[in-house]
Amino acid sequence: MYSYQMKLEGDVLKVGFNRVLPAKGDRIVRDAVEQLSQMIDSGQLSGGGVLMIDGPQSVPVAYALGHRLSHLYEAIAILDPKIGKKGHKTYIVTITHGSSKYEVGDLIETPDPQAERTIIKLVLCGPPHSGKSCLRDGLKKAILGRLGAPYPYVITACPEGEGSWHKAACENDEKSTKNIKLTNQGDFTPEVAKQFAGGVKSANQPLNIIDVGGKMSPENEQIMGEATHAVILSGQESKISEWRQFCERLNLKVVAEIHSKYEALEDEISTHKDWEGFLDEANLDFPLLAGSVHHLTREEDVSGRPMVQALARLAVKLINQS
Repeated sequence: MYSYQMKLEGDVLKVGFNRVLPAKGDRIVRDAVEQLSQMIDSGQLSGGGVLMIDGPQSVPVAYALGHRLSHLYEAIAILDPKIGKKGHKTYIVTITHGSSKYEVGDLIETPDPQAERTIIKLVLCGPPHSGKSCLRDGLKKAILGRLGAPYPYVITACPEGEGSWHKAACENDEKSTKNIKLTNQGDFTPEVAKQFAGGVKSANQPLNIIDVGGKMSPENEQIMGEATHAVILSGQESKISEWRQFCERLNLKVVAEIHSKYEALEDEISTHKDWEGFLDEANLDFPLLAGSVHHLTREEDVSGRPMVQALARLAVKLINQS
């Protein structure tokens, strides 16, 4: 696994840091150059007119990419999301090497849409003991592993004392983590529910994931009412319809209905529509994703499960298309 990621799409090289594998600058540069060499040797990066680069780069990585690619392409251009026509990606030419078409500083406006800032507030809900916390942790890691995905900001909106910190902390010191959880536990009072609801309302990251308790209570109604979309996870398939009605009453779009099968050996995806190209949620049938996920447990990394990966892809797609 590389600490820096690359993918060629037409004339655009998509790049970005692997947030699942944090590394120091020297490792990142070596990984970037190694991948670049592989893409050149395989013929993926065969050279030509102009290559546009889209994604975050450290200064050392930018120098390394520029040096290698400038010998293959007549011009290299870097995305600047702050300039150009609104809603379109515009690149600045930064290197020219024998180009008669471009000069350094030229702008290249593309038809590719530059997504305007949108905010998705995705609630993970369903009956207790269904594995919501495990799904939350796995989904966050799966999203972090996707090139170009926004950071998934997690809000744990239940008074059980367990936040997104719990799994990693438990792996390091299980006994202390359990004591901290017990200390953090509290009653679900109207004041606490109001505080959680306020946190959801003010969340301003592109992708926010809200983990709520397992009851269709007035407190959860207040908290979930500030969200935009919902994922229902239930260990009892018969309970899904009840939660769907609860979410619909709060005007939440239920994007996924997932049956949590603890004893199963594999996931089942019964509804997995191709979201490539969808532009208008109003023309889609919900849920977009349905099926089952197997054996959600804190003892395993569930981020690679097919259902979790599909849900991560859908969450990112909602951001890009909203």
